[in-house]
Amino acid sequence: MPPQAPPRLSYLASKRSFLTVSLSHICLWIFILPCAILQNMNKRNYRKELDRIIQKRGRRAPRVLLHSCCGPCSSAVLEYLTQYFDVTLLWYNPNIYPREEFDRRFRAQAELIEKMGLGDRVSVLAEPWKSEDYYARIKGLEAEPEGGRRCAECFRLRLLETARLAKHYGFDYFCTTLTVSRHKNAELINTLGEEIGRAAGVSWLPSDFKKRDGENRSVELSEQYGIYRQLYCGCEFSLRRRENAAAEHPIG
Repeated sequence: MPPQAPPRLSYLASKRSFLTVSLSHICLWIFILPCAILQNMNKRNYRKELDRIIQKRGRRAPRVLLHSCCGPCSSAVLEYLTQYFDVTLLWYNPNIYPREEFDRRFRAQAELIEKMGLGDRVSVLAEPWKSEDYYARIKGLEAEPEGGRRCAECFRLRLLETARLAKHYGFDYFCTTLTVSRHKNAELINTLGEEIGRAAGVSWLPSDFKKRDGENRSVELSEQYGIYRQLYCGCEFSLRRRENAAAEHPIG
């Protein structure tokens, strides 16, 4: 039987293996960290881009057509934008289901504008319930998860209409309240807005209204004015998802 290696050699061999693994991890992090830092540096800050537009505006308040997804989300956005822009609010939300919920949310939107004292400063363009627009747009995507491609097409549908009307009525910019929610992808919404704006020939107003405590401010304002706050995003699929979750985890 050949002699066994002395314990010291075994220890050195395992130590060398440990050093090899550790060095490989160090090399990996040396590569990953600069990439992550660079990616973060290249990430756009849409709120700061909006700041720069505001700083460069002239004496005339630029006209912006603001798509509103609901009264509560619009509250903090209106409070901020009306300081610097001539705002017209667009109510176009064919995704909202059912019809009774659509009507209730529109009443909450109108009530908010009045209670905030903006009735003589913010005009409203309101479109009727057009659920057929929504279902035609998301056909084939009904089984998509919340936050997936169906939601992206819902954003696109509403921004397309906002851009069309903004171009038709000669607005300087178009925008949406959607970015005030932490549940909405601000980067996706801004990317869609820019793409649609270029095609329509009207400028997109970049935003990330959740920044600087925007979402919390919208909650505060909604509570202050007693505005109805819905329990689901709006579409039939988000309603079903909430109902199923409530059935699985009943209260009491």
